[in-house]
Amino acid sequence: MENMQLAQRLRAFRKLKGMTQQELAKRTGISLAVLGAVERGNRTVEPDMLSIIAQALEIEVRELTE
Repeated sequence: MENMQLAQRLRAFRKLKGMTQQELAKRTGISLAVLGAVERGNRTVEPDMLSIIAQALEIEVRELTE
């Protein structure tokens, strides 16, 4: 999946859940800088990181990737 599509879906789900980037970073243990880069589409997400993010958002990984 293209980084920008994933970035847009991640941002949309995070906002839908009412979370800030800082809150999501804290829940996942991923640094705010890395999470911000992912949401801007500047960083490729490893499968394990994607799984951690999806779990924190209480969604399935496929919801971010499809």
